[in-house]
Amino acid sequence: MTQPSTVPQPTPSALRVVSPLQREPDLATAEEAARRFLTALGIDTDSESRRGTPGRMARAYAELFSPRPFDLTTFPNDERYDELVLARGIPLRSVCEHHLLPFVGTAHIGYLPGQRILGLSKLARVLEHFACRPQVQERLTKQVADWLQAQLEPKGVGVVIQAEHTCMTLRGVQATGTTTMTSTLLGTLRTDARSRGEFLALTGLPG
Repeated sequence: MTQPSTVPQPTPSALRVVSPLQREPDLATAEEAARRFLTALGIDTDSESRRGTPGRMARAYAELFSPRPFDLTTFPNDERYDELVLARGIPLRSVCEHHLLPFVGTAHIGYLPGQRILGLSKLARVLEHFACRPQVQERLTKQVADWLQAQLEPKGVGVVIQAEHTCMTLRGVQATGTTTMTSTLLGTLRTDARSRGEFLALTGLPG
């Protein structure tokens, strides 16, 4: 009896990614600072309903600034796949470094594979890795693209982020409903008009 042939499985490669800002937060110090901050703004923290607010505030910001470590898992591109790989509508939340107010939105991240392909969930992990720190949207967009280009060595990378900044919608000009869009295109997605147009069309942007 002939034995069924086995198809060799691609060998994955994983890089452990930990945020350079990741360290154990000093919640007690942060809580006391939050209490002093609120008191300085004339907000009473001695009432029953607000007594725990400084602690909740400290824990909330600690969570916002603490990305989860992950393994950047890649696989050999044995099938020589050379078309666009795109993850659309990845949820995004970060904090504006100028006012420490949140901005939220979505990101579209794509790449043209080279020698290796990426586990799809890792595109969202990379976004979280750079978003969990005080940020500006322009820098965040470029950091994600540059990092994927360096780690994956694809033929091209594209990142588009659309977000609403509460530092703009809730204060100052109070332009409710305004969104900001930023993009970074690298490699073939920047230099080849057809590839660039395909990527932008799939993300809903004009080519």
